[in-house]
Amino acid sequence: MQNLKLNLKHLRYFWSVVSHGTIARAAESLYLTPQTISGQLRELEQQVGAKLFKREGRQLVPTETGHMVFSYADEMFRLGLELQDVLAGRTPGNAITVKVGIAQVVPKLLTYRVLEPVLQLQETVGLVCHEAPLVDLLADLSVHKLDVVLADSPVSPALNIRAYNHPLGESGITFFGIAEQAATLAADFPNSLDGAPMLMPSGGSTLRRSLENWFDGHGIQPVVVAEFDDRALMKAFGERGTGVFTSPTAVEQDVLSKYGVEVIGRTDEIAERFYIISPERRIKHPAVTAITRAARSELFAAGGDAA
Repeated sequence: MQNLKLNLKHLRYFWSVVSHGTIARAAESLYLTPQTISGQLRELEQQVGAKLFKREGRQLVPTETGHMVFSYADEMFRLGLELQDVLAGRTPGNAITVKVGIAQVVPKLLTYRVLEPVLQLQETVGLVCHEAPLVDLLADLSVHKLDVVLADSPVSPALNIRAYNHPLGESGITFFGIAEQAATLAADFPNSLDGAPMLMPSGGSTLRRSLENWFDGHGIQPVVVAEFDDRALMKAFGERGTGVFTSPTAVEQDVLSKYGVEVIGRTDEIAERFYIISPERRIKHPAVTAITRAARSELFAAGGDAA
């Protein structure tokens, strides 16, 4: 079999294109023209003897061979960066890095509780968090810019992405308000929410649809005073008495402690479900294993922190 000789310069250009997402961004970071990068990629494909990219609409995405080549190149060049640190007198240690994409709709307090076990591992772990819409995170996951994604819904089979859903658990919903609201609304919950000022997640979200169906089923028509993409911002409005808001019962105590509000009521008829989405059918990363184990056995076990 003929020996395969790879040009490391070409391999670095390929690694940069996948890491940055586009040829244009890679060219900018390398101070080269896109035409130069494209030519080098064609030469690398000739060396490898296989296509490394394919077009999906306007996007250039790695092929199966491309994913494999990138995984090796990523390890090689990251080791090179570590070597530079060592030669410069900096000690990187044996830190593990886990890059987590977080869907914008996932509550911040719940995100912390899900990821907290990573910070408690005996090994030093570098935790890198990136928040964005789920579709953007899945695109990054597909090119290995992320190790896993934390989401409130599974990846759709309709998406042409090789990814696997790992359920973490589910939680009922708690309704919160300031003390004056709780004193008025708690006794006749949930009927008391009819006509009450309500802070809602943005339209189109899974929770928004579930809440609307639940209100309809109980004949309740709250007054929606504001809608939010960012649920931490929704809670900030809620702690000022703007309206009633919701959060997963699993982090009920966290919400009470942080925002100084009170519980109006709870329901298990609405369940928020959370998932780790990974490019692997079987999770192998030790930090991600710690996340899933703790979430299933503690955070979402027996209804979480509900009193």
